[in-house]
Amino acid sequence: MNPIGKWHDVVKKRDFRLLKEILSEDVVFHSPVVHTPQIGKEITFTYLKAAAEVFYNSNFSYVTEIIENNYACLEFKLELEGININGIDLITWDENNQIIEFKVFIRPLKGVQTMHALMGSMLDKIKE
Repeated sequence: MNPIGKWHDVVKKRDFRLLKEILSEDVVFHSPVVHTPQIGKEITFTYLKAAAEVFYNSNFSYVTEIIENNYACLEFKLELEGININGIDLITWDENNQIIEFKVFIRPLKGVQTMHALMGSMLDKIKE
């Protein structure tokens, strides 16, 4: 079974223990606001946990899901500070059903800017 069902549980329940289970040690995370890939389980965990706290509020929802082989494209929508945002999570996993790559794309630019500010604040809190 692929890790996407577990990812949905992470999102819905904020089950960060489960998130650690499904991330490969060498996972690569591509943020829409950081210009270099973030490599490794701990840094990816930190970014995804911060995103969960910022994004996955009551109006977050996945609206489309495409899964083929070991790839998933999950389109989402939400509203942050009055801005309608939509984006895509592109997730790749290995034969052990662990996520090896996670890419996030977001639009519009105003949404990216708002998310960047909120994520920065959340990352500061998580690191404390």
